[in-house]
Amino acid sequence: MMKGATIDELFDLTHTKAAELFEGHTYPWEILPLIHDFILKLGAALPEEEYEKRGEDIWIAKDAKLWPNVSITGPCIIGHGTEVRPGAFIRGNALVGDGAVVGNSTELKNVILFDCVEAPHYNYVGDSILGFHAHMGAGSITSNIKSDRKNIVVKAGEEHIETGLRKIGAMLGDYVEVGCGTVLNPGSVVGAHTNIYPLSSIRGVIPADSIYKKEGCIVRRED
Repeated sequence: MMKGATIDELFDLTHTKAAELFEGHTYPWEILPLIHDFILKLGAALPEEEYEKRGEDIWIAKDAKLWPNVSITGPCIIGHGTEVRPGAFIRGNALVGDGAVVGNSTELKNVILFDCVEAPHYNYVGDSILGFHAHMGAGSITSNIKSDRKNIVVKAGEEHIETGLRKIGAMLGDYVEVGCGTVLNPGSVVGAHTNIYPLSSIRGVIPADSIYKKEGCIVRRED
């Protein structure tokens, strides 16, 4: 088992409506192909007094704030108190938790955003899972496909896991802070409570409770 990359190490599942989806799986990328069907199932069961069904397979909490010029394709669920700001582009297969922010010109596709996630400014988040209170700095993106289009291998030192998937963005643990302008390369995994310096290029598994300053310079958080 790859240390630092498991569902149990990365996430507190009490902060997502997708907790059931993670059951029986070891690594979070295993559920990426399952998001579409899960949202359809969950959406149909949401209480009508709390969620409004808009368009085809789109469920939006009645206390969520959506600006008028956003674009949403289903299946999609937007949670309680979440704000979707001008120009946001949600391309489907997106489960956005409670109290989250999907910012101006941010694009989402095949993702699970736990409660209180912030992707507030010019972010691309695709084929990714962002844990509770994870924050994407302005202009930071998940790169979800390799230039050679081959299946993605998750790497932690000398340990490699063949995922069998061609598209994987990033798996961000709870309370991860991603600095502005950072690129999270395909198959990146960032442990909970880790901070990434701005303008970083992240690959492989980054330990929890760390500060990533640059490649080869990762220090332990002291707080």
